[in-house]
Amino acid sequence: MRIAFLSSEAVPFAKTGGLGDVAGALPKALAEEGIDVSLIHPLYDTTDRHLLREQVFDNLEVDWLGHRRRVSVWLSEAAGAPAFLIDAPEYFSRGRVYGEGDDHYRFAFFSKAALSLLGRLGQAPDAVHGNDWPCGFAVAWLRAGRAWGGFLARTRTLLSIHNLAYQGLFDANDLWRIGYRHGEEMNVFMSNGAASSLKAGLMTSDAISTVSRRYSFEIQGPEQGHGLDWLLRQRQDRLIGITNGVDYDVWNPATDRHLAAHFSADDLRGKRACKLDLLRRFGLPEELDRPVIATISRLVAQKGYDLIEQAAGQILEAGAFFIALGSGESRYENFLQALKDHAPRRVAVYKGFNEPLAHQIEAGADIFLMPSLYEPCGLNQMYSMRYGTVPVVRATGGLDDTVEQFDPATGEGTGFKFEHYSAQALSDKIREALVWYARPAAWRRIQRNGMRVDNSWQAAARKYVRVYHALFDL
Repeated sequence: MRIAFLSSEAVPFAKTGGLGDVAGALPKALAEEGIDVSLIHPLYDTTDRHLLREQVFDNLEVDWLGHRRRVSVWLSEAAGAPAFLIDAPEYFSRGRVYGEGDDHYRFAFFSKAALSLLGRLGQAPDAVHGNDWPCGFAVAWLRAGRAWGGFLARTRTLLSIHNLAYQGLFDANDLWRIGYRHGEEMNVFMSNGAASSLKAGLMTSDAISTVSRRYSFEIQGPEQGHGLDWLLRQRQDRLIGITNGVDYDVWNPATDRHLAAHFSADDLRGKRACKLDLLRRFGLPEELDRPVIATISRLVAQKGYDLIEQAAGQILEAGAFFIALGSGESRYENFLQALKDHAPRRVAVYKGFNEPLAHQIEAGADIFLMPSLYEPCGLNQMYSMRYGTVPVVRATGGLDDTVEQFDPATGEGTGFKFEHYSAQALSDKIREALVWYARPAAWRRIQRNGMRVDNSWQAAARKYVRVYHALFDL
């Protein structure tokens, strides 16, 4: 089976969030399952050119804005599966992935170029797997093209939702210029007076997936449906939730090159060395019995930072260290700086993102906070469990699917969950976690429970393979 996997970001070429991790890991896992998969991705000016193997085309023609535009295409195998990168500096040399006023033009062009590339490569894929709103254009174009026959007439489509809140909204007057000229083609984009590439993709794809089972139900309701819940209820027979996996080649405490010491579920001694290293990196007192509570996140309300802000005083009163890595809204950046200034020997903050430091925090912390308002899947709770760092999460989306509440009666469970979105509920769960942290034998049991859970991409990839085959039965 041949799969073309389209994404606006993928590790190691570009990453702004979880989509980058997923799109970097899933094609590799699919290839390991015997799927003939190719990743198609923009070539950004921020992409490391050492990752490119060769230029495969210097004259790919793209029908764009009434003209024939020629672009180059580069091949890389740095992601573990063949990756074709579309080189169009006009659109992708902006110093960042998203946030430009013409993002809809940028990714509509990427989608059109990706489909042109498929024609140039020769054999049509069995399915095109697009991801989030930037790929909604490709799905809509492919569906419209079926009526005309041709190269992709038998190709099926799957669109994956990684976060429904991001819908690719733009001025509907631009649809004509982008190349949608017929009423039906244009109507699938219309959403409350604007155009939405995500809506178009959801309406025209053969099937829809999202990144956890619970999130697939949550987005069918008004609270998390972001105005598209009606459409997802309408297409619920074609909607499936598949929880993201973890790339254990990258996130493995037994082999992680970023760590001061290695450890495993069978031998946790190295985790204490990692804790010492983490405290030293931030210049905190080397008090190894004091719990380290950490978070790695975009600093936005969706990630529950308003709850963390309210609960911070109680975290310090409980005697814990608090370490945060991330950037985002100035309100939360200012809060973290003020907290650090208030308690410089107990609080450490890194503003921005640092991949090695993220690994070191996961390995050296004791408790990891993810009190999200909503969370389609989440990856850090799974990284944390793999590294023996016990997650405290809100029971929403993928957090609820992947973290099992610890039950002292049975000794089962991998972390601590709360339902009600409030600072009090978060504080109560932190206190509960700290009670068990003070009981070393029980705490080691929780750590080992989490470390032995199989959240590998191999399990998720096999589910996607079944979905690809099922596309031809719809």
